[in-house]
Amino acid sequence: MAAGNIGTSLLSTLLRSTSGIASSPAQVKPKKMLRLYDIENCPYCRLVREALTELDLDAEICPCPKTGERFRPEVVELGGRAQFPFLVDANTGVQMYESLDIVAYLFETYGQRPLPLKWRAGKLQTLGSMLASAPRMSQGMQARPGLEPEYLLELYSFESSPYARPVRELLCEMEIPYILRNCGRTELQEWVLPPVRKALDLVPDSRLENRRVLQDREGKVSIPYLYDPNTETGLFESGDILQYLRDTYGS
Repeated sequence: MAAGNIGTSLLSTLLRSTSGIASSPAQVKPKKMLRLYDIENCPYCRLVREALTELDLDAEICPCPKTGERFRPEVVELGGRAQFPFLVDANTGVQMYESLDIVAYLFETYGQRPLPLKWRAGKLQTLGSMLASAPRMSQGMQARPGLEPEYLLELYSFESSPYARPVRELLCEMEIPYILRNCGRTELQEWVLPPVRKALDLVPDSRLENRRVLQDREGKVSIPYLYDPNTETGLFESGDILQYLRDTYGS
């Protein structure tokens, strides 16, 4: 992956500070998967994905890039207009626009705790997210449709990972739906880079199910990780994942 690509992704991460990295799991997990219609580099959509990471909630992502035709009509049919993000919660029947309303809903319904102070300053969070979108410009915004997989791909990620971001951008551009498996950090050792953890023989005892699943499946935890049930392929390393997606689902 080009150095410039990862460089601007790192800048976006720095502009959001610690948002979308650490997790404090929700008290209640939804029985049915949440569905989020979003655009990867949209500053409003980013706020919802940050909250999903912070609450350790998974979601089915239905990418809706500009000029996209795969999922945008669904949003218009369900909600009446092509505005993003749009959340569908089959557990409660709730369908919502407006990022800050969605964040508040997630904390109230699943977090079951007061809305954190940072989210009460919603306009500041929106401004910060707009600044974080700037370095990536049009990445993850414009449709270049790919083939739609028969079964949903699974992406192990956390929102502010600079290495996972380019993968999510390409999935969005190709309009490939996927299950977002959030892997935020809960332990101090998880802030140590994977190569350093390996060298020091550190194996964090994560409280998060997705990190435990990944550790059991692959013997390590490194973000991003893509699993494709259609080909039974599992990949670490963003550059390898990007090439795989282009080769396998490029049209």
